[in-house]
Amino acid sequence: MTDQNDQAPRRTSRAGNLADGVYQALRRAIIEQALAPGTKLPEDSVGETFGVSRTVVRSVLARLAVEGLVSQEPNKRAMVASPSIAEGRGVFQVRRGLERTVMESLAGRLTPSQSATLRAHVAAEERAHGRDGPESIRLAGEFHTLLADMTGNDLLIRYVREVASRCSLILALYGRPHSSECAVSEHQMIIEALERGDEATAIRIMDEHLTAVATRGLLDIKPVRERELKDLLSDYRLPAQ
Repeated sequence: MTDQNDQAPRRTSRAGNLADGVYQALRRAIIEQALAPGTKLPEDSVGETFGVSRTVVRSVLARLAVEGLVSQEPNKRAMVASPSIAEGRGVFQVRRGLERTVMESLAGRLTPSQSATLRAHVAAEERAHGRDGPESIRLAGEFHTLLADMTGNDLLIRYVREVASRCSLILALYGRPHSSECAVSEHQMIIEALERGDEATAIRIMDEHLTAVATRGLLDIKPVRERELKDLLSDYRLPAQ
């Protein structure tokens, strides 16, 4: 007979896995721009879509709010955040400083395995070019978080991940149609500079890369799309438990 005390940790673990699954799905939907800035996220609708309780949804929305991807106000429905242009420029400024630190940490220190991982990722970006806009956007952002992961600096990893996510949201609100050609070539040049141990060049290319992304992104304001939430999240539902 199974002890009831043994079942409690299992229930807790399952609830945690469900919450993390919903978090990852919603975060990806926002970053891939399936959920546009300003899209309302009612707890009951999100819970019904993913087959989880409102309590789980509430914890997920709070987690996304900490990352700046969701806006929550007292007694008001949560929605995908809509940062201002000024806020967007501030985020990109912070990101440039953080990613400079990443370049300083990795120049001349990439292992053969890390170089291979980065090159495989850029190859995936090249395959996605011109075929799938959301996938291309996601892969472009993941290149930067992948670099941060390789520093082994937990705080730096956390901050880069957060600002990269916020930048994707900003580009969804103000950006021009995504173009990945320059991103892929610039990513390749960054890898080569890091492998050579050329810290100054790696920093310069990264800074120019992020400046170009911000310049392309913060010019044209796009209207918020109005679609059924369940339709928007149809590709992000969790697998059957």
